[in-house]
Amino acid sequence: MRPTRATIALLAVWGLVGLAIPLAGLATMHWLWAGAGLGLVLLLDAVALSRQPSPAFERQMPAVLPLGPWATVTLRLTNTARGALRGTLHDGHPGDWTVEDQPRDLRIAPREVLELTYRTLPPRRGEAVFEPGWWRQVSTLRLWTQTRRLGATTPVRVFPNFAPLAGLALHTAEQATRMTGAHLARRRGDGTEFHQMREYRTGDSLRQIDWKATARARRLISREYQEEKNQRVTLLLDCGRRLLAEGGGLTHFDHALNAALLVAYTALRQGDAVALQTFGAVDRSVPSVRGVGGLDALVEATFDVQPAPVAADYLEAARRVLAQNARRSLVLVVTNVRDEDADDLLAGLELLQRRHLVCVASLRESALDAAMAAEPHRFEDALRLGATQQYLASRKRAHAQLRARRIDVLDVRCEQLPAALVQHYLAIKRAGRL
Repeated sequence: MRPTRATIALLAVWGLVGLAIPLAGLATMHWLWAGAGLGLVLLLDAVALSRQPSPAFERQMPAVLPLGPWATVTLRLTNTARGALRGTLHDGHPGDWTVEDQPRDLRIAPREVLELTYRTLPPRRGEAVFEPGWWRQVSTLRLWTQTRRLGATTPVRVFPNFAPLAGLALHTAEQATRMTGAHLARRRGDGTEFHQMREYRTGDSLRQIDWKATARARRLISREYQEEKNQRVTLLLDCGRRLLAEGGGLTHFDHALNAALLVAYTALRQGDAVALQTFGAVDRSVPSVRGVGGLDALVEATFDVQPAPVAADYLEAARRVLAQNARRSLVLVVTNVRDEDADDLLAGLELLQRRHLVCVASLRESALDAAMAAEPHRFEDALRLGATQQYLASRKRAHAQLRARRIDVLDVRCEQLPAALVQHYLAIKRAGRL
């Protein structure tokens, strides 16, 4: 229990009056009686506050929050006392979360149910806990305050933002693919799996025409093919120091994970199996899943994975993929290729190539493009431009070294990664390279 500013002011005035009494030649008896009266009032107000009940507290919020958009938390306070309650409420949100409209000064009328909301922004994926709220209740005469804890803890999980996937679920597989930004190249030749018979369309090759069906129907009938199903995709995500960089308010690993989930969703809708592995700071594996429902298993296993400043072991990651994926699959490796990592990365990729088709998505910092586009005006600008050119040249050499081993390389920025991965996956299927 703490005194308010009003209490401190009253005690200060009483003390100053006591100092002035000898100077004015007044009797001290009245001053002592005034002090006793003030003390009695303070005591009675403190006792009343200690006996005053706290408002009932209830917190309502989703158990799962997306990373990126603001989340709304609803607080409900119920005053069961006969008199009004005054105080300041500060919800027990995680300390590093951004919040709005906290704390709040409140007055709750007798028998009133007060409902209020505030917004919060989680800074990262993973598990978090909302502790009981802090309630600083003010006494009836506003002479004392008492801090109390209200409610219970609320565990929450912060997942990657599913809004893009939810929007894609309402469209066909081909429409959803185009909405990701991927460019669907026209299929060359026939697909790898028969789909159905249909009437001839302008542009169909002669090899697609079924002459027996044409003779029976007395009009041109074509065979329609689709990409082969029941293929496999393995997503290999680096969560080491190379993906600690930030862009657009998210780490590069967050962008990599969002893109990987988008590719997984696309592949699962195509009828393929998807496996996912992380390496570097956290070694996490998800065996192959099928069907769109399998996306839940991928998210559940990776939503709390965070990058850390450790070196990624590409060779060990490749060995784990080989140990858990006996069948040939498309392995999409998301990392940031640096010249000093080229030898270790190449050793791991060549090991994967013995059984799998390998593609490396190398994330490029947006700051590099901005530095190259900026016009130098000072000596420091020229130094920065020269260093950027040197770094990009070494990066280009590392990519050329991988391509010389027949390894596909995608050199993209974070915002380009989702469309680039989906487009490459579909190009592999349409070309029948698996």
